[in-house]
Amino acid sequence: MSGPGPIAPALLAWFRQNARALPFRQDPTPYHIWVSEIMLQQTRVAAALEHYRRFMEALPDVPALAACPDEELFKLWEGLGYYSRARNLKKAAQLVCSEHGGQLPASFEELQKLPGVGEYTAGAIASIAFGLPAPAVDGNVLRVFARLYNDGSNIAEPAAKRLFTRRVMDQQPADAPGPFNEALMELGALVCLPGGAPLCGECPLADRCLARAAGTQLELPVKTPPKARRVQPVTVLVARNARGEHLLQKRPETGLLAGLWQPFLFEEKLTLDEALARLVALGLSVSAAPPRPLKPAKHIFSHVEWQMAGWQLKAAGDAPAGCLWASPEEAAGRYALPGAFKAYRPLLTGGR
Repeated sequence: MSGPGPIAPALLAWFRQNARALPFRQDPTPYHIWVSEIMLQQTRVAAALEHYRRFMEALPDVPALAACPDEELFKLWEGLGYYSRARNLKKAAQLVCSEHGGQLPASFEELQKLPGVGEYTAGAIASIAFGLPAPAVDGNVLRVFARLYNDGSNIAEPAAKRLFTRRVMDQQPADAPGPFNEALMELGALVCLPGGAPLCGECPLADRCLARAAGTQLELPVKTPPKARRVQPVTVLVARNARGEHLLQKRPETGLLAGLWQPFLFEEKLTLDEALARLVALGLSVSAAPPRPLKPAKHIFSHVEWQMAGWQLKAAGDAPAGCLWASPEEAAGRYALPGAFKAYRPLLTGGR
């Protein structure tokens, strides 16, 4: 298959004029690039920026991250989702401190040995922070190259990713690997958009894009359709005691939302009588005041969709095992409440 010809000069010129002024670009240290890339996995840039600012204020370097207590780390990560990313950041920081003197290694291969750092993230750090020739091929780049080369290969297949990675490295200029990789990511984020909506009229590579020439840009890239998500009913009980505290429940240390706090719930559909009987069986007494229904809510994880419903109620007694009573101030400022429960967060935090 013939290619589009050299793309670096036009792409880099466009990037110099159109790059967003992002904080990690203004000071692209290895630590800043690493944290930003991990945050931006599964998270939009606009949603991550304030979290990035707070994270850097609290944890300005690798040793600070390595020493951060889990509860504080999760609170800083609150709202970003996929908390395993935060756990791996800390594990990797501890490894960097013990094996690399607190400094990220300037090696594409060594970076990939860190927990949570795959080929893409290692390539981004190596090229952007250290100026090393390395690929940083994410979904944006795969989409751009599928259209540039008018290639209908399934980008979910390892062979296709290897092919596109070779093409990226063939195009990457030796004197600007970091800007080139950033420019490709930016082009995919701002112009060569997903969902059949590329802004070809704004693309600096439009005159050499083979898919545009063939009229196939709306059909690319090709990828395997996602599997249907399992639907999981969830019964949520926002229980409040006479002191104005709410019952929080810690999730198991493994699995979905591992180790985080949530309103008391059961991962099944219960009637009100069934739910109240469960609370009584755990040693809590329930007020005679009629519970108030919660507004139904849903949250979509990568493999499951939670459909939540339940009740607000008044209760008393010692917190059951794995639970605690938390004031609105504690729920707002101390305990990490995952975004899955944003519909109920104001009830637990007093609107904070």
